[in-house]
This record gives sequence, structure tokens and C-alpha cells, in this order.
Amino acid sequence: MMQEKLGELLPLQKINPPTVLAITCSSAAAIVLWKWVAHRRIQRKMEEARRWRDDSLEQMEKVVWKLKQKNPGVESEFILSLPLTELAMKLKEESLSPESVLYAYIKKALEVTREVNCVTDFIHDCEEQIQEVKRQNKKGLLYGVPVSIKDHIGCKGHISTCGLVHFLSTVEADDSVIVKVLKKQGAIPFVKTNVPQSMVNYDCSNLIFGQTINPLNHKKSPGGSSGGEGALIAAGGSILGFGTDVAGSIRLPSSFCGICGLKPTGPRLSFLGLALPIAGMKSVTATIGPMARDVDSLALCMKALLCDELFHLDPSVPPMPFKEEIYTSTKPLRIGYYDDDGYFEPSPSMRRAVRETKHLLQTSGHTLVPFEPPRINYVVDELFTRGLYSDGAATLVEKFKGDIVDPNLKSQINCYSIPIVVKRILAFILKPMYPRIARDLNALCGVGSAKELWKHHVAVAAYREEFLAEWRKLKLDVILCPVLGPAFNEGYPGKLFAATSYTNLYNVLNFPAGIVPVSTVTKADEEELKHYRGHYGDPWDKRLKEAVKDAVGLPVAVQCVALPWQEELCLRFMKEVETLVHEKRTQK
Repeated sequence: MMQEKLGELLPLQKINPPTVLAITCSSAAAIVLWKWVAHRRIQRKMEEARRWRDDSLEQMEKVVWKLKQKNPGVESEFILSLPLTELAMKLKEESLSPESVLYAYIKKALEVTREVNCVTDFIHDCEEQIQEVKRQNKKGLLYGVPVSIKDHIGCKGHISTCGLVHFLSTVEADDSVIVKVLKKQGAIPFVKTNVPQSMVNYDCSNLIFGQTINPLNHKKSPGGSSGGEGALIAAGGSILGFGTDVAGSIRLPSSFCGICGLKPTGPRLSFLGLALPIAGMKSVTATIGPMARDVDSLALCMKALLCDELFHLDPSVPPMPFKEEIYTSTKPLRIGYYDDDGYFEPSPSMRRAVRETKHLLQTSGHTLVPFEPPRINYVVDELFTRGLYSDGAATLVEKFKGDIVDPNLKSQINCYSIPIVVKRILAFILKPMYPRIARDLNALCGVGSAKELWKHHVAVAAYREEFLAEWRKLKLDVILCPVLGPAFNEGYPGKLFAATSYTNLYNVLNFPAGIVPVSTVTKADEEELKHYRGHYGDPWDKRLKEAVKDAVGLPVAVQCVALPWQEELCLRFMKEVETLVHEKRTQK
């Protein structure tokens, strides 16, 4: 009886071979048609986003023209040459008007984005914001200062794309907390900037807005994921910007573009109101922070943000105002240093930058103490990679459904998409020959269960205590160490995500860390690079050598690190490095 019923529903025994072939062919055609329709739907969404961006840039041009008519004789070059502290002072004392400053920066941002493709959206109510800050009785610390913000930082009436089609249909109903506080302090958010697709990459390319290139060398990446910010600030189109950082996404663009950037302790600034491709991940601490041309700008920004408005809007942020006396202190520091983390051998210019900075600090009276980060392989593979992808990268891969993967991200996403059992088999096969790559593949399998996730959190806390014990034993104030650089050739960041070891350590630890440019790549560095072998001699080491070559004249930076909640000390250390480097240059 059951067989007869099934036969009525699906009478395959009555279908002859030609019919089977026809059904098969039609099914295959249907699949092809479905894929074509889905592809066209994605393309239409992207085209709409591009038109929206083009309209936004046209609007910028109209505002430039209108502001020029209202503010004839504006000395744009003079305005653009001012450091933030001086610009803020002139705005506050009204020797410069907010309108003239906004005009200068919108005009410059348009020029820059036509060259390097870094602006994704114009925040069209910036003119209204000027009128609003003028109506305020009290002028904030950033009164009239134009500010750029990374794509995924929420701004009312705008889309936070994360470089993904997934987010294109969501218009922000409100400003993020950080944008609200900036406005309260008188700042004028005026543009949003480009990111890599999904932001889990340190290049700056997506299929919606295209590739952002490094303004210092168009064959190089500006870094990422805050690459649009890095490019715009480096080229003079913004005086103060905001990025985010989960593996180095503020610090790497700062290094690649030759500007300063600060990754604060995670909860020191509010993360509320940001679009996130892997929301819910807690094993590695993400944070938001400022990027600018100099350290004083970062300090002024932090002083402005750490205010009652921030603490009121986000009670999870500790109510700790900026401690000016720590930033301006001249007390000699006890500085731990290392020029090689043991995971990725630094490029010759990275190592030289640390050694020269160490010498300058010693000469000026600071105490320098050798420091070695404990168990760095364990940190990078087990704590960072397994923590960031504790779900086996499932959440991230899911965001690419209904999207097309950017070519610069394909090697990463292809790797993340491999079934876990296959990753484990590949790791086993590769272990004898390429142990580092094998460990990374194993870590990409994630933790496996909630119980194992809790164990992972315990392991992170235990490692932090181990690191702090070494710090205390040496009685350190801060640490000086390398940051990845110089700027990579285009296409390489997506093939070398593990090379973020110098920065991602401090996301695992949740320590504040900042970037200061100290030198440029020399011909001697390039010659030495020819002999670079790396610690493992594996494909990653060969790739790093290819990634950083042909970089003579490009900036090289160092990383300055302090203990949690000591952003002021971190900035003070950064300022010390910046001052000593400047003095050295002026003496030549």
C-alpha cells in the first residue's frame, strides 16, 4: 500500500530515459538561472550603492561651491596646514569660522578621493551641525573641527556597509554614541570612509566602492580595515578621523600611511551603534580610536571624548576623564623593548625603526630593558586566531551569502569556508613541513562548544596574568616594539592575515597601543630585504618578503604600549618618541 502511495506521488518507474534527461537538464538550467538572478540582484544592489555614493560626492561639490560663495577669500592652504590643536584654538577664539574650515576640508577630501578612492559617503547634515554647535552656549573642545569616520560607525540617515551587500538595506536610525559625543564637543562629522569587505582584512577593497590606494604610493595598500581613514588623513583630506581595531585595524593603516593612531583599552570608548560582521565575538577585544597626523591631536581628541556625555550615554564605559598631568609629565620612563616577536621576522626597516628609537630614548635619559613576549606562537594561534574564529568562522562566512567575494579577500574566505574536518586533515598533512600554517588551520576550526569557549576565556585571562607578571618583574612603565610595515604591495594583506602578530597580541591582552612614524625605508633596507628568510622559511615568509619590497621612501613606524586604562601614559610615551624623532630630523 505504502509503495503504491509513493508511486502516485513520485511515479519514477513510469518515466522513460529521455524524460529523465529532460528533467535533469531543466533542473540544471533552473539552477543556472537562479544563480544568474541572484547575481543580478547583488549587482543591482551594488549599482544602487555606487549611485548613492556618486550622488553623495556631487552633493559635496555643491556644498563646496555654496560655501565658497559665502566665504570668499578663504585661505584653504593655510587652514589645511594647521595642526589640530592650533586649528581648534583659532576656531574657539573665532579667528577662523567653522564654515571656512569645513569648506577647506570638504574641497580637499574631494580632491583626495578622486585620486585614491577613500570617501564612501558625504554626511550631508554637516552644515546644519555647524549651526547647531554655534547655538550651543558652551564651545566644546572640538568646536568646528571637521571629522571623518570609518564606514561602519553609525551615523543617522546613512548606511554602515562593512563593505558587504548584507548591510546595504539598513539605514541607521540614530547616531552611534561616539558620533553623538563628537557632536556634543562641537565636532562636525563630514564624511565616511572606505573599508575592506567584511573588515576582517588589512587591505581596503570591496566590490561596492572599489579599491582604496595608498596616497604615498599608488601601487601600495593603505592598510586596513580603517584604510579609508588612513589614506584620507595622510593625504590631508581630514585632520581627525576614527577607526576601529580588532587585530591592528587602526595601527596598520597608521603604519602604512605614515600617520599616528591610538587603539585604546577596549571599553575606554563606546562601541555602541557600530555595524559588526562578527557581532558577539568576545575572545579578542575590539575597540574604537582616533587617527591623526600627530600625537597632540590624538590626546586632544581623547580629552574631548572622555567626558560626562560619553559616561551618560554609555554607562558601561568607566567614568575616567583624561588625566592631563600624566600626558604632560616629564618623568623618565622605564621602557621594555623587543624588535622581533618570534612569529614573523620583522622586515629590515621594522627592526631598524625600533633600534634607532631605542637609541634616541636611551640618549634622552630613559631606561631601556629587553623584553620578550611569552609564548607568542600560543598567543597568535590558540588565543587570537581560535578566539576570533571561535565559531569556526561560521558567522563571518554567513555574511557572504548573497554576496560576491572581493578578489583581495578570496584566499581568506576560501580558507575559512573549508569544512572543519578537512581543515584538520590538511593541518595534519602540513604539520611536518609547514608547522605554522598547520597550527593556523587547526585554530581556524574554532573551539567547538560553549564549554570550550569558556575554557578559552580562562586561557586568555591566564595568559594576561603571565604577561603582566613579566612586566612587573622588569618594573616597566611601557613597551616599545615593531608594527607591521612598510606598506604592503596591493593584494598581499588578504594572503597574510597571520602577519598581524605584532598588533593582535595587544587585542588579546586588551592593552592600549599607539603608532608613531619614525623613519622611512632606505635603499640599505631594500638590499637587506633580499636576504630575508623569515623564521620558518615557509610560503608566508616568502610572501612577506614580496609584500614589502619596492618601498624606498615610505614611512616606517613603531608601536608604543601601556597597561590597560593607561591611555594617557601611552600617549605620553608616543609624544616622547615623536619629539625625539623630530629633534633628530631638525638637527640634520
